[in-house]
Order: sequence, then C-alpha cells, then structure tokens
Amino acid sequence: MKKEGPIQPGREPAGVRRHLTELREAMLPLHKALLESERVGYEATFGKIQSPFHFLKLVTSDPWFTWLAPMTQLITAMDETLDAKNGPLTVAAVDAMAERVKALLVATEGGEGFSRHYDEALQRNPDVILLHASVAKLIRAEKKG
Repeated sequence: MKKEGPIQPGREPAGVRRHLTELREAMLPLHKALLESERVGYEATFGKIQSPFHFLKLVTSDPWFTWLAPMTQLITAMDETLDAKNGPLTVAAVDAMAERVKALLVATEGGEGFSRHYDEALQRNPDVILLHASVAKLIRAEKKG
C-alpha cells in the first residue's frame, strides 16, 4: 500500500479502509467458491447435504472441510480489523493483513493442509482460478500503489 502524507493522530490515512475492504470483498467470493467446490466433492462421496444448517454444521465440524478454517479465520480477522474499536486503521495493519492473505493463498501440489487442498481446488475449478487471480491482482496493486 502506498504511504500517505502526514497523518494526524487519531485519523486514518486516506484509502486505508478502502484497501482492506476491497481485499476482504475479493476474498469472500473465493471462499464461497471453495466451499461450493468442497460441497460438490462431499456430496459425490457421501450423498446430498440435507439443508443449509446441515452444511454449516459440516463446514464447522467435519474433517472434510477443516482445511478451509485458515481462510475463514483470516476473513474474520479482516472483519474484526475493519470493525475495531481500538482507533483508526493504519497502513501497517492493512499491509500485514495483505501479507497474511498472500502467505495463505499459496498452492503447493506436494504440500500439506491448506496449500495442498488449495492446489487441488485450483486444478478442478476454473472459478477458483479466476477468483484467486482477482485477489492476487489487488495485492499486487497495493504493492505498486
């Protein structure tokens, strides 16, 4: 993210909230696409999920979906940062959040946990590829900005 001019104490730098909001808004459809991709695989293996409540229960407690927890937690952290009552957002806080996103969204064929499952999702679902590209583009734009 580009450094903004002098900041008065207690005030957010211009654009800092917008940058984090844009990054969060790009992460949400990627997260949704990953959930839907996993749902398809789960239903192919175990049968139809009976209701949205049942799906939510599976997402939060079934080992099939646990690999998605780091992404869910990161989006939650973004929400908490945007809603923080601890004062204005800082460039450093938003840059740190962007670095967390960048570190998380690494697909590794031979990896473990999130990176391996993420690689598999990228291989089987073109929507995930496009949404990943949207997030990556935002992160690159922030670095140049």
